[in-house]
Amino acid sequence: MRAVFLDFGSVTRGDMDCAVLERAVSPWQYHHDSTEAEVPERIRAAEVIVSNKVFISRAAIDAAENLQLICVAATGYNNVDLAAAAGRNIPVCNVRGYATPSVVQHVFMLMLNMARHFSDYQALVKRGGWQQSQFFCPLDYPVMELSGKTFGIIGHGELGQAVAHVAQAFGMQVLIAEHKGKPPRAGRIAFDEVLRQADFITLHCPLSPDTQQLISRREFELMKPTAYLINTARGGLVNEADLLSNLSSGQIAGAAIDVIQGEPPGPDNRILRELPPNLIVTPHIAWASRESRQRLLDQLAGNIDNFFQNQPFNQITDALYLTHN
Repeated sequence: MRAVFLDFGSVTRGDMDCAVLERAVSPWQYHHDSTEAEVPERIRAAEVIVSNKVFISRAAIDAAENLQLICVAATGYNNVDLAAAAGRNIPVCNVRGYATPSVVQHVFMLMLNMARHFSDYQALVKRGGWQQSQFFCPLDYPVMELSGKTFGIIGHGELGQAVAHVAQAFGMQVLIAEHKGKPPRAGRIAFDEVLRQADFITLHCPLSPDTQQLISRREFELMKPTAYLINTARGGLVNEADLLSNLSSGQIAGAAIDVIQGEPPGPDNRILRELPPNLIVTPHIAWASRESRQRLLDQLAGNIDNFFQNQPFNQITDALYLTHN
């Protein structure tokens, strides 16, 4: 039973235990990365293929005569031609919930950085600002407490719920946003009202036709000038031109993003070219703790094992794609 991992380099830096994959199916071919043109030949004889971000096209699926299962080493699966897979009766599965502790930790790292200007104070010390200060404590940048602040959560699935739990531990008032344009259910607040009230807004919804450009000029104009936006979900949720415009105008106080449109970014990426001082950018690492990446491999192995034993596994359906909490 042959298995191929097309872009293993995207999930390991030599620190992963692959024994669980080897027990599920063997032998494996681990490719550091694959171009779309290389995929058909690399999967031609495989029964199982795994891809994190490499696109699995109809042509590639049709060329893989022995293919039985496609595994996505991520939660999002827009890198697979689902219609082509369905046409061959080949199930597609993904991994879910593996990165929750890592992402939650990253969200609060970003939030605390913005609240306390950690990076700015580090830079001040490095350039000698503390040594030259008249007082024991230079107050060059404002420092705020999270306690008592209003925290708006857009997307209340596993990640949103976990973030809410930690926010409450900080003493924050948590508001759960209803879907945009929908009347609020019990325990939810209207989408626009969350934007108006929140001091910090964090995004945890999937990218879909309903959430593309979820935060654009209209939404920024609803936010307080003291508000901060955090996006560790998908770059396409936020209109990047509008983000830069509202950061430079002072419409919002700041933002922190771990994702952008088009990753890795090219040299002409506007976000990174302009990079205003009130914007923090990290390179899509919220999910990437060693523990998280090992859970990803463990769940991949579980999907493969369960598939061949006719047990439930994380099979992707159209209904799953259209749902977000």
